Amino acid sequence: MSSNLLRGAVLALAAAPIAAQACATCGCSLSSDAAMGYSAMAGWRVNLEYDFINQDQLRTRYGPIPPSQVAAINAAGGSQEVEHGTINRYLTAGVTYIPTPNWTIAAQIPYINRSHTTYGNATPDQLAPDDISGAHSTGLGDIKLIGSYQGILATHNLGVQLGIKLPTGRYGGQNVETGAQVGRAPVYFSSGPNAAANQTLDTSLNPGTGSYDLIVGAYYYRPVSQNFDAFVNGQVQVTMVHALDQVNADFRPGDTENLSFGLRYERNPRWVPQLQVNVTHKSPDEGALADNTDTAGTVVYLSPGITTRIWNQLHAYTFVQRPVFSRLDGYQVFPHWTGSVGLSYAF
Repeated sequence: MSSNLLRGAVLALAAAPIAAQACATCGCSLSSDAAMGYSAMAGWRVNLEYDFINQDQLRTRYGPIPPSQVAAINAAGGSQEVEHGTINRYLTAGVTYIPTPNWTIAAQIPYINRSHTTYGNATPDQLAPDDISGAHSTGLGDIKLIGSYQGILATHNLGVQLGIKLPTGRYGGQNVETGAQVGRAPVYFSSGPNAAANQTLDTSLNPGTGSYDLIVGAYYYRPVSQNFDAFVNGQVQVTMVHALDQVNADFRPGDTENLSFGLRYERNPRWVPQLQVNVTHKSPDEGALADNTDTAGTVVYLSPGITTRIWNQLHAYTFVQRPVFSRLDGYQVFPHWTGSVGLSYAF
């Protein structure tokens, strides 16, 4: 890795921000670590990343499906939600401290702005604009605290990670039997039939999940030629304790596994193009408040981007993710693409 860029880059975020709450695997799976370049240089870094995800296509299994086809299933006796779309905007602040070349400590603090619309359990004659219910969810998301150890090799290019996700975002829903509110300030629908019925937004679409999650990961990077660096990293996030554990009002978010690998072209340290492949798998959410059949799947993204040095230790990066493969359970709204931009400053 180029020495100038190496000194300007530290572990911007000790784990890539995965915001896959609105469907199985449609959250941002970009590896921010690789975007900035790994480093073991002691010091601090602050990072700010914006992710835009517009889930505007209804899909099942390997491809799209028209809403009318799902509504026809309901007309024949089914009870499948026909989602209209979800727009996610994530602003994540990261603070990273490397006390020695062997250790890294990082915090990720997300702010979530999400708009969601749905037809509910519609039939073919209920797909008019007046039948759409909408909700707007904003606020602090779930904070992640992650420590990394990269002292396994003398070159410090192999690291392991251990962290926790805290239930800092608002979460909850309604008891499926009594309708009583549960959780902490859950979001309610603000328009359409669901608002008229005083219904809460799906529990999985709230800013937080109400759970403590264990995060385990590892990464490795190395030069493969004079100008190219290769990297690979993986991460598993598993729910350990969930606050929504009451009968008829329980919710446990599905476990998530992420794998990223790719190449960085570092001939010019001021402009570093790179290509990532991001693979995400999510298990189904569980519990009475979960959409058990529509929250699991596997997605592969191809993510081209570039990192630039703006001034001294200030860097910026821009990436576009395009899904090239999906295998989704049930019926889920899904993005055609996602976009990420970030700023990172080391001192």
